[in-house]
Amino acid sequence: MRIMDRYIRNEQEQARADRIEALAARFAERAAEHDREGSFPFENFADLRDAGYLKLTVPQAYGGDEISLYELVQLQERLGYGDGSTALAVGWHIGQVLHLRTSRKWPEELFAELCHDIVRDGAMINTFASETGSGSPSRGGKPETTAVRADGGWRITGRKTFSTLSPILDRFVVSAYLPEEDQTSDFLVRRSEQTTVVETWDTLGMRGTGSHDMVLSGAWTADNMRLSGKGEDDGGGWLLHIPACYVGIALAARDFALEFARTYRPNHLADPIAALPAVRQSFGEIEAELRTARSLLYAAADRWDRETMANRPSLKSELGLAKYVAVNGAIRVVDLAMRIVGGASLSRKLPLERYYRDVRAGLHNPPMDTNVLQTLAAEALSERAER
Repeated sequence: MRIMDRYIRNEQEQARADRIEALAARFAERAAEHDREGSFPFENFADLRDAGYLKLTVPQAYGGDEISLYELVQLQERLGYGDGSTALAVGWHIGQVLHLRTSRKWPEELFAELCHDIVRDGAMINTFASETGSGSPSRGGKPETTAVRADGGWRITGRKTFSTLSPILDRFVVSAYLPEEDQTSDFLVRRSEQTTVVETWDTLGMRGTGSHDMVLSGAWTADNMRLSGKGEDDGGGWLLHIPACYVGIALAARDFALEFARTYRPNHLADPIAALPAVRQSFGEIEAELRTARSLLYAAADRWDRETMANRPSLKSELGLAKYVAVNGAIRVVDLAMRIVGGASLSRKLPLERYYRDVRAGLHNPPMDTNVLQTLAAEALSERAER
């Protein structure tokens, strides 16, 4: 059994995984060009729409597949194996739809409209919250973007960074500060002449996510587009789409190194380098990293699926740990794969150098390592010794 298939539980999951693997293989053929150009892979998203990927987490009542978090992890791994940028970008969409499905933080009428548009037209959603001045919202920054009452709605002005999927979205959520209320709120905004994508995304890795700046110049949105409801706390399980993507990249690096080691034989050796003890040791370390990461990742997803909504917030530390172990393990796996392949791994003719750059982006996706470790430390320190 392939390592990729170890967490498949039934024929339905296998069939869906096989379909997504076929897509991922197609994306892999395009990945190098998009990486070189820093271009957005519109054709990948057309393929995802045609394959029904965009509606996977939509409730069945609205025409979607309503897959579980566990199944989302399975599929995101496979997409990451083919193209990390596409996997991470679409993961924000399907992950947030899962989050909206479970938390019910949107008014039902708005959520139903979004779901119908996803199923019918392939619409997508993402939240733009980060800003240069305030940093990541996960670290508590207050947005400099403002919302002011006007014309039976709101005028929103500001600039958002790391706006993944910005080239393709016709609607998105932004966080904004309301001066007259001295509080922050989220607003659903539609693309218009008052919204502009400024192509700033020119990065070391994940170059095809379209995470440009979004500038709002008094963008108008209606009263009912203020998303003031907090909904239920679902523990943030949907964020496991992030480590799943990076584990997929690590699996691709592992498989490339395996094929290289099985076939590459320098002229001073009688056998391919796979026979060398040092190489076999490195592969053992790769397997240990991957199996540990995937065990934690799938266990966390399965527990979240089975847990009641009331208890899901208690899983935050477990979910954070899964991300921490998966991303840091994935980085080490890619590094080991490059050491096995040697100097050739630096060549842009091979995918390893792209995997190396892409996988490091996981360190800057939430939850951050420092936050995870602080949470774990706080839980440990809050324990009371048994008497």
